[in-house]
Amino acid sequence: MLHQALIALGSNIEPKVDHLRNAIQAFKAAEGIQVTAVSSVYETVPRGYADQDNFYNMVLQIETDLDPETLLAFCQSIETMEKRVRLFKNGPRTIDVDILLVDDLTLTDPDLLVPHPRMHERGFVLIPTAEIAGDWEVPGFEGATIADLTAALPQVERDDVRISDRQL
Repeated sequence: MLHQALIALGSNIEPKVDHLRNAIQAFKAAEGIQVTAVSSVYETVPRGYADQDNFYNMVLQIETDLDPETLLAFCQSIETMEKRVRLFKNGPRTIDVDILLVDDLTLTDPDLLVPHPRMHERGFVLIPTAEIAGDWEVPGFEGATIADLTAALPQVERDDVRISDRQL
């Protein structure tokens, strides 16, 4: 079965652009995955732990014959490849690779929650996602699309996300 999925990428440890580029290349080279859209790169202010460099965030849209659990393992393998270390919650990272949505599925596995929790509250997720998949309906939000959720963001969430001059 062919799945549509949205994948968020983020990095705030130099070389940020290289980490994003390497992740995209891994998706493009993977068996059973086709990258169908790539957002612009957005520079965003860190959330949670503020004493760190700004993030570069972006979103990929893919088609894949991988089931969600296998896709998660692939995403985690990219984080390993880019030497991601989790020192503390919301801390700096070489790369963060998160599954946002898979088809119209709702998954509540302890290791994989889809839609991604709190994505509807985060400008750094919704703004790049809206660029490439604004009409995607988000399960659990009564027919609301990515564009609808983006429009509902508080202004501060939108203000902290701006298109980067560093594009891939």
